[in-house]
Amino acid sequence: MRCPFCQHTESRVLESRSAEAGQSVRRRRECIHCKRRFTTYERIEFVPVAVIKRDGRRESFDRSKLLRGIVRACEKTGIEAAQLESLVDEIEAYLQQQVIREVTSNEIGELVLSHLQELSEVAYIRFASVYRKFRGIRDFVETLNHLERQAAQTRESEATRAGDSREVEHRSLEAEDRGASLRPSPESISLMSQT
Repeated sequence: MRCPFCQHTESRVLESRSAEAGQSVRRRRECIHCKRRFTTYERIEFVPVAVIKRDGRRESFDRSKLLRGIVRACEKTGIEAAQLESLVDEIEAYLQQQVIREVTSNEIGELVLSHLQELSEVAYIRFASVYRKFRGIRDFVETLNHLERQAAQTRESEATRAGDSREVEHRSLEAEDRGASLRPSPESISLMSQT
């Protein structure tokens, strides 16, 4: 590895550790010649993924471009940089696992939105407004309404799951009560047997 200070070609590795959720190795090095220290990263070289833009142009997938767009959408939301790096790692890993080596910018945008929706509704709206090219308030309102409907459905399904055990217990108690009221009492049984 060439030293960035004196350009000498030999260095020794002082420390190595996994970085970026196991996607790279961080190495701390020391130049043999000038004794200065520097850090290098080794990354897995992925098979290139071509992104098909809206106008039909093709360009290579650019991780840093995607990260910049997500960071911009998440400004002042309190989301940590590590979470955003992880989000981009997940999207990149997903794209690498696909058999087809081409993906539309639309597909990438939808992947980002699905991840952002879980992290921050504000970031979701910001990203959607640029990615979907909002033209006015109506676009914002429609997206907000869509988010609200999804949130309501999520709350409802969570309540159903949480309440399932209570509801099942409640229903079985109701059934027992109904069954008890349908069962003849000992007095009515004795009356029936007398007739």
